[in-house]
Amino acid sequence: MSPKRPGLWRRWARQMATREPGTALALFRIGVGLSLLLNVALVLHADIIDLIWVDARYGGLLPLRPNWLLSLFGGATPAAAHGFVWMTAVTGALVTLGLGGRLPKLIAAQLLLSLTSLMGPASGGFDQLTINALWLLFLADCNRTLSLDCRLRTGRWTSETPVPAFPRYLAVLQMVVMYGATGLHKLGATWMPTGGYSALYWALQDAVFRRFETAWVAWVYPLTQLGTLVAWCFEVLSPLLLLVFYFRATRDRPGRARALFNRVDLRIPFFVVGMCLHLGIWLLFEVGPFSPISMSFYFCLWRHEELTRAGRWVARRLGRG
Repeated sequence: MSPKRPGLWRRWARQMATREPGTALALFRIGVGLSLLLNVALVLHADIIDLIWVDARYGGLLPLRPNWLLSLFGGATPAAAHGFVWMTAVTGALVTLGLGGRLPKLIAAQLLLSLTSLMGPASGGFDQLTINALWLLFLADCNRTLSLDCRLRTGRWTSETPVPAFPRYLAVLQMVVMYGATGLHKLGATWMPTGGYSALYWALQDAVFRRFETAWVAWVYPLTQLGTLVAWCFEVLSPLLLLVFYFRATRDRPGRARALFNRVDLRIPFFVVGMCLHLGIWLLFEVGPFSPISMSFYFCLWRHEELTRAGRWVARRLGRG
């Protein structure tokens, strides 16, 4: 009925068909792979495989219902649980190195899904983010550059062969969903002026999650209030990223808002605040691989040429020319 719909659909299809060098997706792949290896290392260091991923019949904590894949290997037995963890480590290494094409991403996602489905609360939701990232990498041609596959195929570690850009857009959408939903769930009084923006202060008093003794936090209470406000605003305003990408993709069209978003790159403050947020969480709290897997998504904010310029800038600062 509306004459605008075909044009809108064509523009959407054209944008989703965009191709670009795969540098951002390759760095995303490396970050996800390293995060997955860290996840496995934390589990092995804590020695909790038999506690949370083995059925009570075999000495585990609770009766468990394995999914279809784990059932094929005999259920939640010690041998199957340990085998799945070590296979996750192997596939995580393949993802990091960029060897084996798409298959290691799919296998790693299924292994992690099988383990976390046994006792979901034990994962804290962070493994689900890793699974989502692995699925995006399975869709992406992320071994095209910065990978052993690239080295074996071309004799070089890098390649500027264009790859589909839509997995990078989906990764940005995942970030918006993660932060936006988290911010909208933070409606307790401690996140608001009525509670004195005290959420971060009280989180640092929680002996379950804090990494260090935090009695000193009382001396910097105003800073925790500022951190609470900044974190909440950062998450609630994260959907603006979608406007950033839309306006930058249509910069040739008129409009004051579009001109403003192209003149002021909101990705930069988003990146700075997000990295400070996650580095702070990593430093102060014991929350597993949440910060590493979240920071891996930040590579997808940037295009190949922007990452290349940043890499050259860093190389110059390091004196490597």
